[in-house]
Amino acid sequence: MDVATELRAARERAGLTQGELGARAGTSQATISAYESGAKEPSVATLSRLLAATGARLTVQPDAAPVREPSRAELARAGATLAEVITLAEALPVRHSPRLRYPRLGGRRAA
Repeated sequence: MDVATELRAARERAGLTQGELGARAGTSQATISAYESGAKEPSVATLSRLLAATGARLTVQPDAAPVREPSRAELARAGATLAEVITLAEALPVRHSPRLRYPRLGGRRAA
């Protein structure tokens, strides 16, 4: 959730100016501006108070899909694959040239 965007949207839905929201919530217009610009992050309690002053409410909902921790076997497989990729990359030939070589474009030849 982008706190700055959500706070601004709630304030605008309520038809309040930053100063009016600040007065309702017991803070200054400058603080509301700092929250809405992202210069400052309000605490959860402060955000809840600010949203309540707009007629909105802060709620917490479970994520649609819970986070799944990979098993030890999956981690081991991923680690082995990464090690193989690094070994392959290290085995690739590297040729450094003192001059930059590039294809000619448009059939023009340098004099």
